[in-house]
Amino acid sequence: MTLQEGRAWPLGAFFDGEGINFALFSENATAVTLCLFDAAGTETRLSLPANENGIWHGYLANGKPGQLYGYRVSGPYAPRDGHRFNPNKLLLDPYAKDVVGHVHDHSNFLGDDLENPGQADPTDSAELAPKARVTAETYDWEGDAGPRHPWSQTVIYEAHVRGMTMLHPDVPEALRGSYAGFAHPAVIAHLQKLGVTTVELLPVTLHADEPRLQRMNLVNYWGYNPLALMALETRYWSGAKGSTPLSEFRDLVKALHRAGFEVIMDVVFNHTAELDAAGPTLSQRGIDNASYYHLTGDGNYENWTGCGNTLKLSHPRMLQLMMDSLRYWVTECHIDGFRFDLAPIIGRGASGSFTTQAGPFAAIAQDPILSRVKLIAEPWDVGSGGYQLGHFPPGWAEWNDQYRDTLRRFWLHDGVNRGQLAQRLAASSDLFHIPGRKPWASINLITAHDGFTLADLTSYNQKHNKANGENNRDGHSDNLSWNCGEEGPTDDEDVQLLRDRSRRALLATLFLAQGTPMLLAGDELGQTQGGNNNAFCQDNATSWLNWSSADPGLTDFVAELIALRKNCPALVNGQWWRETPSTEADEYDVQWLNPSGGLLKSHDWDDSAARAMMLALNGGILVLINGSAHQLEFRLPAGCWRVKLASAQARESGLHQDEYRASPRSVTVMLSDECPIDAPALSIQTQNKNTPTSTD
Repeated sequence: MTLQEGRAWPLGAFFDGEGINFALFSENATAVTLCLFDAAGTETRLSLPANENGIWHGYLANGKPGQLYGYRVSGPYAPRDGHRFNPNKLLLDPYAKDVVGHVHDHSNFLGDDLENPGQADPTDSAELAPKARVTAETYDWEGDAGPRHPWSQTVIYEAHVRGMTMLHPDVPEALRGSYAGFAHPAVIAHLQKLGVTTVELLPVTLHADEPRLQRMNLVNYWGYNPLALMALETRYWSGAKGSTPLSEFRDLVKALHRAGFEVIMDVVFNHTAELDAAGPTLSQRGIDNASYYHLTGDGNYENWTGCGNTLKLSHPRMLQLMMDSLRYWVTECHIDGFRFDLAPIIGRGASGSFTTQAGPFAAIAQDPILSRVKLIAEPWDVGSGGYQLGHFPPGWAEWNDQYRDTLRRFWLHDGVNRGQLAQRLAASSDLFHIPGRKPWASINLITAHDGFTLADLTSYNQKHNKANGENNRDGHSDNLSWNCGEEGPTDDEDVQLLRDRSRRALLATLFLAQGTPMLLAGDELGQTQGGNNNAFCQDNATSWLNWSSADPGLTDFVAELIALRKNCPALVNGQWWRETPSTEADEYDVQWLNPSGGLLKSHDWDDSAARAMMLALNGGILVLINGSAHQLEFRLPAGCWRVKLASAQARESGLHQDEYRASPRSVTVMLSDECPIDAPALSIQTQNKNTPTSTD
């Protein structure tokens, strides 16, 4: 075989119908060798003949899709200068779209010679190394297009592809844990029953299991250890005849779109599976370490991610890789948006400081494809200045841990005053009400994949992570959880009642707040992880949704909350709440009332011992919040009121003359006669003379 010169674009391996063009960026290499493998594993080495602006390229005439390949890259092995070239290591193309093999815990992947530190390891890694496979898949999208739900009407459901169906009794066993299993009608019917609009998938790009996990016979279940940014995780493929991982994933996206759901991918552009200097040499490290990673002055890795290395998105070619990857998922897989793991890394320039003027933000904002999809930031990393909640550019939404922690403290502990609670219910306006940003920018969450489930949040005071093999040292210790009187499972009916009330109250304030609510998959079922709050390595029944023990009443309650939210104009109009009308003809969006029915005064806001208030929302909706441990009487505004939803008691059991007696730790929603939302017919006529009107 011989290589023709080829061309420098596009990067990766591209089949043009007659042959394959190979293009790889390496600014500091002295030579690049393309390694081709046949079915028997025999390797053929061909030097890439041309180098144009740091892109090495060559054209293989008559090359066909299905060809396995990798690279060997030559150059200086000088770690203190940032260079770790070692042609003994077979390297994966960063633009690989299909990968054969997985990363094993083996010394062959080490770039540094253990017997001669500072020297390149002489051991060849080709036999064990994962290899890229040239693809040229066609697909009939049948006119598919995402539903494009407005941000203000979005309800997110965060789920793991494998964990969603591994224990689902209605999904055929051969499909469980796969893309095809997630697309099964039984799963889609459940999502439709809930009423969520958007499915956010934990990472589905190819990842590697860290060597230390493999030594403990564990795996990286969550997938936040990326190996190839444009290749799908093959472990989530059913292997069905006639399908590929890509075709099966496309089928999943198409099925969700047809059912009315958007699909958001969780993506990792902050580090790679090569980890720290002692980690494996798999791809970027051996291709051009100094260009792909942030390094210190002595050649070590900046570790702003806590994972051993940090990708240098300030470098034009690394930025190009990120942009090409995002565009690939949108154009080739019809993805509707992305959630960026440890997103401050995106805004760290060459100096390491975060700025909204960083190249990645500008590149996405001007891109005609990516500027139109949903963008969500996890607004923190572990580097200096890494907490950036509220500081992302307009057009971005952010996970809001301030909402999470305030609501947990309010319902499960104390120390939260009405003002703090109101701020969180009003889309954290203290953080997000700035020019160019809307209430939907606050992604409100009570739980997420990282931490306790909702059931465990109300069942455990302490984390129980010993199964992770780190002697319970991993995972957060301060969870603001409450076991309601007994740690873990219990038969005590009083404890069970407290837990049920607390869960429902938390869910109610999640869906009845401004902002974008996000529900963790399984919370609507009562899913428990046995107190494990860092189940990233538990690919087993600890993390898989246990459908057989689901709480149908809780599922129905969540569905009722979401339906109510969708019909409440003040929650879905996408505008910041006005507490006072600007003109006499205007209406208020929200009024904050005390349990006696009067407007809250300045001294009322700061009283953390006062654990109750009412929200009068435009459209004739009244929300009664009783965060105390006692039944409270709320004097209702003048009008005719019907109970729509009561989190802790029978709908009408609290009605009494002009008052409603709310159970401890409860949320009650009442509708006026003017409200068009359906509610039970039984109502109460009140004559509260102190209640303000929209023109008071």
